[in-house]
Amino acid sequence: MGGLTVAGLLCAALVAPVGAATAAGDDAPEQIVNGDFSNGSTAPWWWTANNPATVVDGRLCADIPGDTANPWDAIIGQSDLPLIAGESYELSYTATASVPVTITTNVQMAVDPYTTELSEHDQIGTTAVPVTHVFTAKADNDAAQLAFQVGGSSKPFTLCLDDISLRGGAEPPVYTPDTGSPVRVNQVGYLPDGPKDGTVVTDAADPQTWTLKNAAGSAVATGTTVPGGTDPTSGQNVQTFDFSSYTTAGDGYTVTVGDDTSEPFTIAKDVYSALRTGSLAYYYNQRSGIAIDGSIAGAAYARPAGHLNVAPNTGDNDVPCQPGVCDYTLDAAGGWYDAGDQGKYVVNGGISVSELMNAYERTLTARGADGAPLGDGKLKVPEKGNGVPDILDEARWELNFLMEMQVPDGQPLEGMAHHKLHDQAWTGLPQAPDKDAQPRQLHPPSTAATLNLAAAAAQCARLFRPYDAAFADRCLTASKKAWTAARAHPAVYADPNDSTGGGSYSDNNVTDEFYWAAAELFITTGDDTYRQAVLDSPLNGDTAAVFPPDGFSWGSTAALGALDLATVPNKLTGDELTAVRSMVTEAADGYAQDSRDTRYGLPYAPAGNHYVWGSNSQVLNNAVVLGVAGDLTGDTTYRDAALHALDYILGRNPLNQSYVTGFGERNSHNQHSRIWAHQLNADLPSPPAGTLAGGPDNQLEDPTAQSKLTGCAPAMCYIDDIESYSTNESAINWNAPLAWVASYADDLGRGGSHAASCQVSYTSYRWSGGFTTLVTLKNTGSSAISPWELAWSFADDQKITDRWQAEITQSGRNVSAKPAGWNASIAPGASVGFGFNGTSSGQVSDPHAFTMNGGTCATAS
Repeated sequence: MGGLTVAGLLCAALVAPVGAATAAGDDAPEQIVNGDFSNGSTAPWWWTANNPATVVDGRLCADIPGDTANPWDAIIGQSDLPLIAGESYELSYTATASVPVTITTNVQMAVDPYTTELSEHDQIGTTAVPVTHVFTAKADNDAAQLAFQVGGSSKPFTLCLDDISLRGGAEPPVYTPDTGSPVRVNQVGYLPDGPKDGTVVTDAADPQTWTLKNAAGSAVATGTTVPGGTDPTSGQNVQTFDFSSYTTAGDGYTVTVGDDTSEPFTIAKDVYSALRTGSLAYYYNQRSGIAIDGSIAGAAYARPAGHLNVAPNTGDNDVPCQPGVCDYTLDAAGGWYDAGDQGKYVVNGGISVSELMNAYERTLTARGADGAPLGDGKLKVPEKGNGVPDILDEARWELNFLMEMQVPDGQPLEGMAHHKLHDQAWTGLPQAPDKDAQPRQLHPPSTAATLNLAAAAAQCARLFRPYDAAFADRCLTASKKAWTAARAHPAVYADPNDSTGGGSYSDNNVTDEFYWAAAELFITTGDDTYRQAVLDSPLNGDTAAVFPPDGFSWGSTAALGALDLATVPNKLTGDELTAVRSMVTEAADGYAQDSRDTRYGLPYAPAGNHYVWGSNSQVLNNAVVLGVAGDLTGDTTYRDAALHALDYILGRNPLNQSYVTGFGERNSHNQHSRIWAHQLNADLPSPPAGTLAGGPDNQLEDPTAQSKLTGCAPAMCYIDDIESYSTNESAINWNAPLAWVASYADDLGRGGSHAASCQVSYTSYRWSGGFTTLVTLKNTGSSAISPWELAWSFADDQKITDRWQAEITQSGRNVSAKPAGWNASIAPGASVGFGFNGTSSGQVSDPHAFTMNGGTCATAS
């Protein structure tokens, strides 16, 4: 969670020339004194000691040093400027720089907390270009300050200013977003066999003709739009169009309605493959405590390790508590930076790492899900080649941190987890992690954080068991200890006012975290104690509480437990499992209906059209539920609504904006970040491809949003500006559902939605030395199948020792069965049977997903 940046001025660092000049004014009073430097004097301008200024050829010029860390490390300014609340002012100036730079232009309080009335980032080059800003003062101030913050560049340069003016009586600014073409589509593309829909903004009331054109400009399909009336989320009059029947793959397609043409897009089976890997690569870039390797992340993203015990960092290796919280230190290096700030939060880390692990676990349980793209050597992580799926390697980086935040044995509240770790005070933008000199502090433990640890570590224990039994044991020990501690301290809540230097992430209702943690521990251990905790939860069977209509989130996590109970093999009775799955499909029915009802197709309809901070993640979390419902039932209604969520995120929305960096012609690329701050410093990169922006937030919870977006319709309350942390931040818990949904959609393109004419009956019998499994494969089609190959993945640690009536091979958890020779052909309606013996160190769970010759089989009930 990002926050207000500290752009303050240290008075001791200022050098103020003496003397004054006569103010000049034409229409409205001129507030700036000596803004044209015509008399050769510098008074009353001041500057920081490291960049003394002089008048050169009628301009105020200063040599700005290089290698400064922050914009306010070098300043030129003027004080004692009177402002009147409600008055609109125009600030104008011209400037040149010997090298292209971005400076920050502030009109602000002259003392702490240096609240800004105007804060803009101006690109200055070698040619003088007039710069103009209009703002409305929010408060009276008889001694405001104009501050040109010119530090933060790696290169030294000479800056010259001239014709500086500040006058009242300006017209209040009106921000009008550039929405481009009124024809709105998914700017990345569509699956050949999936839904293909779009929206057009138009004044017309009658249906319009739409035309799909290929890259050569030739019409390949046409139809008429469906009038939709006024979209309540945007105030736009819209019509929709559907070209799902066109399935030919290709690049450069567009849709034209009248004289307007959409952004180009692709139709292809692998259209979401790059989004899957890009959304997951985000996490390597967010790692703390490790140098980011440019050969993995890209040269522009290489950086030294941050927040180790190397000056100026105070480091996370031996981090103390806030005063009065504890008398020990923890080694809590590693983990992921949470968002645009460089804090690390257990409550946000828990849901994030859980959704990544769930994206992997889905490949073990869902029909047609493909684990190969998440496997060893497939993603951008440095651990490749170790035999562990890359997505689990990435998850492990965060899991280690979560366990490091556990209160040590023998200490008060032992076994609980500290809520968060971050800087003592907010740092500014940009801020390289290795240059952060702020003291780092542990904040008090909380029940919510403790249960996040219990849940995520339980999930870790079962998924890492085949690859690293010792790490799996460590996870399970931490999980059980956290559960016990949370039960002993069920109402320890984070202080909602603890938001200096980091977000508070306060949560005073932890019934959802208890449900989630109990579910994960039950799935992993089979212990009836945890099963009873699930069944006794006040949330059990309450669909609206487990799956809120506007989406689950870090503060509402019960859905994570229910989704895993519904899909991962466990010891619920048949009736109990049916009840959980019914909650999933009931929730998905609601989200699917929302998708059908909304003019832009998104499965998100919050009460009162109240778009929240991080609304894009709510859209995507609803899509996760839809995807799971589709996996459970095979109903394409759920699939279509989940894909419509991606359409919205990738451009089919009121702003015609792809909210994912690097994907789509009009993509967000100025997300609030202290590391990827190209908007503020041209030497720094924009966020890496695959970074999701938070999206519309009609509460307008930052000064930039308040300045630019006041009066916006809910779905229009977004601006791609680095200072708008409430609409344009990135965060680990927002990219997690993007990665899940992109993986789901990529699986659909890879053939996950293709059904074969087959049914599998699979029964296992446990005995003292192992287990026996009998499998029957039935041909449900009208023609013979010859030859056949049945494939599945074990959901737990099973090893085949003997087999009969089929050639069975095993690689890790993946199993393949082929004919024994005499049973190579299966006639229509006929079946073949085979079996095997095996051993298992834990419970024996039946797989849920089977494929025959590449297509998915039904399973016998």
